[in-house]
Amino acid sequence: MADVQDIMSSLPDDKIDMIAATSVLQQQAGDIRQNKPNWSSYMQSQMISQEDFSCVSSLDKDKKAQAQYLQDNPGQCAKTLLNMLSHVSKDQTIQYILVLIDDLLQEDRTRVQIFHDYANKKKESVWAPFLNLLNRQDGFIVNMASRVVGKLACWGQEQMPKSDLHFYLQWLKDQLTVAAQKLLHEMEEAEKKRLAEVAASHSHHGHGHHLHHGEANHQNSHHHQIAERYREISSAIDDPRTGSSNEDRDLHVTLTNNEYIQSVGRCLQMMLRVDEYRFAFVTVDGISTLISILSSRVNFQVQYQLVFCLWVLTFNPLLAEKMNKFNVIPILADILSDCAKEKVTRIILAVFRNLIEKPEDSQVAKEHCIAMVQCKVMKQLTILEQRRFDDEDITGDVEFLTEKLQNSVQDLSSFDEYATEVKSARLEWSPVHKSAKFWRENAQRLNEKNYELLRILVHLLETSKDPLVLSVASYDIGEYVRHYPRGKHVIEQLGGKQLVMQLLAHEDPNVRYEALLAVQKLMVHNWEYLGKQLEKETEKNPQGTAPISGKA
Repeated sequence: MADVQDIMSSLPDDKIDMIAATSVLQQQAGDIRQNKPNWSSYMQSQMISQEDFSCVSSLDKDKKAQAQYLQDNPGQCAKTLLNMLSHVSKDQTIQYILVLIDDLLQEDRTRVQIFHDYANKKKESVWAPFLNLLNRQDGFIVNMASRVVGKLACWGQEQMPKSDLHFYLQWLKDQLTVAAQKLLHEMEEAEKKRLAEVAASHSHHGHGHHLHHGEANHQNSHHHQIAERYREISSAIDDPRTGSSNEDRDLHVTLTNNEYIQSVGRCLQMMLRVDEYRFAFVTVDGISTLISILSSRVNFQVQYQLVFCLWVLTFNPLLAEKMNKFNVIPILADILSDCAKEKVTRIILAVFRNLIEKPEDSQVAKEHCIAMVQCKVMKQLTILEQRRFDDEDITGDVEFLTEKLQNSVQDLSSFDEYATEVKSARLEWSPVHKSAKFWRENAQRLNEKNYELLRILVHLLETSKDPLVLSVASYDIGEYVRHYPRGKHVIEQLGGKQLVMQLLAHEDPNVRYEALLAVQKLMVHNWEYLGKQLEKETEKNPQGTAPISGKA
């Protein structure tokens, strides 16, 4: 593990703190530094002691004097700062103390130990004063406090104790969820406003609609427009300087949530570099939070930060093995195919590489390769190969992945391919489904691992809204029953028969048709006999293999 830790700690911090300098939080911090509290009036009204007063006044001096004072009186500094955080109530003063602490740590990471040593000596918690501030109303205080907690947790020799750690990670996760919902809502509002304006301007110019492109092109161009629009909004959020028009400015006014989500994202990026914190994050169900936010359309910077979090998690071999249980590969593959931003592409490729390189179980690495192939990652790699990148990381990862995926396609047994498709829940009419040879050879294998694949198929029949998935799952269950003698009994036990029967009334004619075929296969007893009948039918009528019309 040590070498990974070294790699992680030697990563340039700009990878994490890319936008700190321009961010609204930094600007606020700048304003707060200018407004020094009037410490002497605090002392006169006996809100702080003489000792705290002289300490905080010494820390308020220029950098050189401050560093000297800190070096000579480390314990006193920690005592005063923690004391004041707990006893001062005014927001502005708390803001000031937090910025002061954050600046001290930012200048020299080893100063984290000053706080830990003091708390250990006093047998007090260094975490409580900061964690308590996470409940404040003031957004700046909350974010600053969480930044300091992250630094105390990652830069010192002390690890954060379990209960505090869980509280903090749960808090970060909830903040992420709430901020992401608000951010998406605001992006949608901005989009509606923009569309209304576009519509208004179009109605003046009359509309010449072209209908001769055919449906597929229309679909593609629609998807393309959405992707383009998303890029514009995303860029406007990530890089405020590009937007000059009024509506873009409105966008920036509303996007403080974007600021906060990035601040929380940076804390997580820091925390998840520490191996012991990674497992704690998984126990608060953090991975599925990252994935669900990534599957909605957030702006590029946030995408980058969240994928970065997944990336650092995959350095742990155990987590790299479990990761795709959360459908990471399909979701990152979708982002990869949409993405215009080099740094997002780079970090996704790095995750994919870890998902193949890090698992100790080679079977899992193989499954990950197959999942990538099925999510059309090969096609993206080909496109990336043609775009000449300056970044050798990207080039190296593209080569590595291309080679691995091509090899896995060659070794791919049809059963591996089938199993991966079922586990991804993205069923389609890939060749295996309709291959009689496949079912003859593999039907019985659907019983492996306590009927794992059958349970997934039955679960899809129950929960999927997608007619294609329902059709393919019904067909597969029918084929399993047709080729495995005890299949009918197994499917009944798993509750599949009931579900297929319900699909006979489905609104989609294809689903009704496949469900009807499956029900017939579930009902028929003498397969040999039916097989011969079907062969005779086919000889008589080679074209119409389906004896039932699509309208079933």
